Amino acid sequence: MAVSYKNLWKLLIDTDLKKKDLAELANISTYTINKLRRCENVNTDTLSKICTALQCTFDDIVEVIPDEKY
Repeated sequence: MAVSYKNLWKLLIDTDLKKKDLAELANISTYTINKLRRCENVNTDTLSKICTALQCTFDDIVEVIPDEKY
């Protein structure tokens, strides 16, 4: 199972915010922003901070992509 944060980046574009702005608003590090950019796992506390800062829900920023079964 993979995680995609494409919806987060789209939301930032729609709200005219930069990644640096998100880091400041959500009080998260640039290291965490880079983990999100690379679609790596982050903890739910981080996602909660982002959702609080952007006034959105997890569904608005995260997409879970199931593994394909052969």
